[in-house]
Amino acid sequence: MLGPDYRRLTLTLTPDDEGDVVATLVRYDPPTDEAVRPVRAVLYVHGWSDYFFQTELAEYWHSQGAAFFALDLRKYGRSLRPHQTPGYMEHLHEYDEDLETALAVIHTELGTHAAVMLNGHSTGGLTGVLWANRNPGRLRGLVLNSPWLELQGSSTVRTVSTPAIRQLARFQPKAPLPNIDAGYYARTLRDLESGGWEFNPAWRPVPSFAVRAGWLRGIIEGHATVAAGLSVACPIIVLTSDRTIISPRWSEDMRQADIVLDVELLARRAPHLGPVVTIARIPGGIHDLTLSRPAPRARYYAEITRWLAGYGWS
Repeated sequence: MLGPDYRRLTLTLTPDDEGDVVATLVRYDPPTDEAVRPVRAVLYVHGWSDYFFQTELAEYWHSQGAAFFALDLRKYGRSLRPHQTPGYMEHLHEYDEDLETALAVIHTELGTHAAVMLNGHSTGGLTGVLWANRNPGRLRGLVLNSPWLELQGSSTVRTVSTPAIRQLARFQPKAPLPNIDAGYYARTLRDLESGGWEFNPAWRPVPSFAVRAGWLRGIIEGHATVAAGLSVACPIIVLTSDRTIISPRWSEDMRQADIVLDVELLARRAPHLGPVVTIARIPGGIHDLTLSRPAPRARYYAEITRWLAGYGWS
């Protein structure tokens, strides 16, 4: 699907109440000198209602001397099976098995002592940083692209809504909540044509997968954990757009802003992640900074490169 330089591996996981469960590990593997095996790797974790297709991201990390792997989590993308509820989980730690299994493959390929960074987008950033907090010493760094660190509207909204969400999740965990996706983010992604990417609309649908009560409870639990403060020891860089536009009406300015999450909330939460956190704001960036227009996209990669020069793989 992504071309001859990519390969994928299906990872068999523990079955759940819906049946068999798998994750999928994608490797960017262009022709190289077989005698030279990378000792660095990056594991990319996608966001909500998403999967890996950003080939430029793979090429960037390859240019930095790192082997690039991307994980389609259970019930997403290449891992989604007909009998499953798309994207559904009830607690973010359910993804621990996905991450551990993927990391085991990476270390089998590159060696036990290979240095690994995690690059997470949105919900994938939340998932990754919580995993890193529970598993100290496993990662050399975290690169977080618009990580979903707080519920839209601040911790007050989360606190007020939590009891109702918990009650619904207890009795009807898979009950779909009202869909408020107006399709504006998908409209901004029409600029994808300029980047040359293609994606599968069944795996990245418009509107997005239905948000369900049990899933949202798990997300809120994650936000509460972040708000209480984490202690991730490895260096972290949090990259976001420089502005948010949340509006019921379409505006062309939405093509150059985050219209999914409040970037001011993300910037305020970022210092709660650990002792060494860098925050980079990308002018003109959209929610997935890797899909922004060329100038903000170049700035995104430049900020990561500068951060690597300071913190790198040490």
